[in-house]
Amino acid sequence: MSKTHQLTISNQHLHGSFSRDYQPILTIQSGDSVEFNTTDIGWGYNQENGERIRYESREKEAVWGHPIIGPFYVEGAKPGLTLEVKINELKPGWYGWNCSGGKSNWQNKVLAITEHSEITLNWQLDHESQTGTAKVRDQKFTVKLSPFLGVMATAPAEPGIHSTIPPRYCGGNIDCKELVEGSILYLPIAVEGALFSAGDGHAAQGDGEVSGQAIEAPFDKANLTLTVREDVPLKMPRAHTPAGWITFGFDEDLNQAAATALEGMVELIQEMYQLEKTEATALASVCVDLRITQVVNRVKGVHAILPHGAINHSIEEK
Repeated sequence: MSKTHQLTISNQHLHGSFSRDYQPILTIQSGDSVEFNTTDIGWGYNQENGERIRYESREKEAVWGHPIIGPFYVEGAKPGLTLEVKINELKPGWYGWNCSGGKSNWQNKVLAITEHSEITLNWQLDHESQTGTAKVRDQKFTVKLSPFLGVMATAPAEPGIHSTIPPRYCGGNIDCKELVEGSILYLPIAVEGALFSAGDGHAAQGDGEVSGQAIEAPFDKANLTLTVREDVPLKMPRAHTPAGWITFGFDEDLNQAAATALEGMVELIQEMYQLEKTEATALASVCVDLRITQVVNRVKGVHAILPHGAINHSIEEK
C-alpha cells in the first residue's frame, strides 16, 4: 500500500547541486508520495512578523545553487527506466520576488540594462484570489498565480558535482510554467534509486522567464507521487499537463533546443498513432506549438505542446 512521507525543511534535507554520490535523505517505495515545504531561492523563509529563517546546504558547495530537497531513493529505480512524477498539490507561501537589471547576463545585455541599478519587485501572494500584487513606484500591479516547481530532477550518471542552473537530460531547472498541479513529469533514470530532488518554487512566470526569475517564492506545501515506469523509455523529459502533452529541448543554441523538443514530439505522435516520421511531422505542423521555456539558465529551453483535443482520431473500417 502506498504511503505519503511528510518532511519539514531543514539543513539536512537541502542541497544545492546534483551528484550520483549524494546520500538519500529518504528511501521510498515506487508509488509513494512525498510532501514537503521549500525555502525561497535565497535559502530562507520570511515570517510575516519580519523575522527571516535562514538555511544552508548540507553539502557545503563552494558555489551557489538552488535550494532543493532530496535526494529521494525510489526502490526499483534503475538506469534505463523512467520516473513518473505526479504533481498533486502546490501551495506557495505568502510572498515572493523577482529582479531586473544590474548584472552582466544575456537578457540584461540584450535590453541594455546591465549598467542600470538592479530593481526588485516584492510580491504579496493571496491564496484566496490566487493573485500576486507588487508595487512599482506609485502603481500597483496584480497578476494571476500559477504555481509550479522550477527544479525537478533525477541525478545525472556522470561523475562529480553538477550545477543546478542548467537543465539537462534528467531534468533539473526546467522552469516550465505548464508543470502545474495535475501534471505528470516523466524523467529518465540514470542512477540506481533515481535520486530525485525538487525545489525552486515559482508562483507565476511567463514563457522565457525574461528577467532571470519568476515570482520566486517559498512553498508551504508540495506533494508529489514518485512511480517507477518500465513502459515509458525516454532519453529526455516528457510531461502530460492540463495544457497538453509536452516534450523538451535544452541547449546553448536555441535552434538545437527547438530541434530536440520537436524530435521528442514527433516521436510521441508516432507512438500515439503508429505513424511514419514524415506523417507525424505533417500532423505536428498543424497543431503543435513550439514555445521558449526559458532563456536565462545557461542553456536555453524549448518545449513543444500538443494541446489536448487538438487531434480527433478515428480508424476507418475497411
